[in-house]
Amino acid sequence: MSIVAISMNILLGVLLIAAMVFGWRLERQLKRLRDGHENFAKAVGELDLAAARAQAGLATLREATQEAEAHLAARIEAAQALADHLDKAVLERPRRPASTATAPSREDDWLDRPLPQARERQLPARFEPQTTARSRARIDDDLFEPEALPSRLRAIPGGRL
Repeated sequence: MSIVAISMNILLGVLLIAAMVFGWRLERQLKRLRDGHENFAKAVGELDLAAARAQAGLATLREATQEAEAHLAARIEAAQALADHLDKAVLERPRRPASTATAPSREDDWLDRPLPQARERQLPARFEPQTTARSRARIDDDLFEPEALPSRLRAIPGGRL
């Protein structure tokens, strides 16, 4: 064998080893890609299942909201009818003559009080909101008092306009 033939065989061997190394690396990368694709397909399946559950939950929530709305509307209408009936009954009740010999009992005392007009009644004092010491952070008040927003945010470290 001549030196040219030997050098060509060595060159072919080196090229063959290089091709094998590149093939091995390519096979590893393709395997990682295949595994990633399988994991991605599994994640997409789980996401699809979660979206279906969320959609079913929203449908159930929508149905419950509609039922509650219908129930509350019926109760409000019934309460309105009862309030109107009570107002009418109180307004149409016979007045006691002022010269009766017996004083009204405590149970009937409310009947002799002047009746406020319907729908203009004031809540008793116990239902008025009571002011208490502030226990919330100043930033919480910004949600309810937008006119005070810029000055309060300047007072908060790191606050933005």
